[in-house]
Amino acid sequence: MGDEVKLIGAWASPFSQRIELALKLKGIHYEYIEEDLSNKSSLLLNSNPVHQKIPVLIHNGKPVAESLVILEYIEETWKNNPILPKDHYDRATSRFWAKFVDEKIVQIGTKFKTAKEEEIEQIYEELIENLKIIEKELKGKHFFGGDRIGFLDIIIFFIVYWFQLRQEVKQIEFITKENLPDLCNYMQKLYEIDVVKESLPPKEKHLGFVRALFQSAKYVSK
Repeated sequence: MGDEVKLIGAWASPFSQRIELALKLKGIHYEYIEEDLSNKSSLLLNSNPVHQKIPVLIHNGKPVAESLVILEYIEETWKNNPILPKDHYDRATSRFWAKFVDEKIVQIGTKFKTAKEEEIEQIYEELIENLKIIEKELKGKHFFGGDRIGFLDIIIFFIVYWFQLRQEVKQIEFITKENLPDLCNYMQKLYEIDVVKESLPPKEKHLGFVRALFQSAKYVSK
């Protein structure tokens, strides 16, 4: 009897998309369960009672929550097509930058929700400076993982893509080839990989979702 793998996710979530890409890279068959975050299911609440958030991976009935934890679980459970480097130092470095992305760059993104108009430009500048720090880690490599997509690529790609959608909706260019040439070239390279494309929702649908988020934020702020 084979493994039973289920993923509770949300189609527009970069954290959910991370897990889908990892599962696809590993060639793992899974059942995707779309979660309505405005009316959370008993399955989600029982599977992740602490945070009550997606994504949640359910492997043979046992739930694993939080995207970084899930990625490591996937790596340790299915040894084929490794996403983390073999070298222990390189593994530690990948984990360090993963934490940096989620604790620093993602948190900068959350500032937009409550920012006043005069604070927006400063937040963009802070974001660019932190993306430049990440960009240095490419060091002329094809991917953060070296010659193939790896752990850090999975983590970074969807977050940067989310910001690119934001800038397209707001018509403000901050992730540009002038500001971040290596990162922009890297993102374009990943867009062209079939397995990455398959992990992204249709772009127009995704842009519509982001527009709706901005509109609801404006409504709340009035």
